[in-house]
Amino acid sequence: MKNLLLSLLCISVLFYSACKPSREKSVAQIQGLEKRLFSPETVSFDKVKADSLMNLYAAFIKSHPKDTLTPVYLFKSASLAMNSGDGGKALLLFDQYLNDYPDLKKAPLCMFFKAFIYENMLRNLEKAKETYLLFIERYPNHEFVRDARMAIRNLGKTPEQIVSEFEAQRKADSIRKADSLALAKKIKPKKK
Repeated sequence: MKNLLLSLLCISVLFYSACKPSREKSVAQIQGLEKRLFSPETVSFDKVKADSLMNLYAAFIKSHPKDTLTPVYLFKSASLAMNSGDGGKALLLFDQYLNDYPDLKKAPLCMFFKAFIYENMLRNLEKAKETYLLFIERYPNHEFVRDARMAIRNLGKTPEQIVSEFEAQRKADSIRKADSLALAKKIKPKKK
């Protein structure tokens, strides 16, 4: 009886191992599809290949949760979902990254991209502002803080409104500069 149980256990382990793709095979499949999808010769976005790649990423993440490539593939999957127009899926994946890997270097980008998705894809300006502010609070020295502040200032504005405000600001700056120069010439001390 003991031998039968041991045999069954060995058979189940072998069966499970045979069904589960190896890490190397999964990585090779992912790399191959990434090359085809992102090759310089590619002239248009291939949604079918993108979906297949996201499925490969998801399978790898599920099969190898502690692997060092898991956060890399999670970020790539979220970015791919965002770039293919699936804001809802991208938000879920960016949230998963932030929950599982809050201290890795891509975490700030995940937060920024979440705000971007709320603003530009889902048109939820309140959530966008809230997420941009959270980004600024959590990562005050990040290179995108200036972009986040600008995005908050421009939330809900049309491109025409933004251009008009920019031109008005530029005109006001020119007038101030001219006034400063004129004032400096008047105040210039006389030589003895």
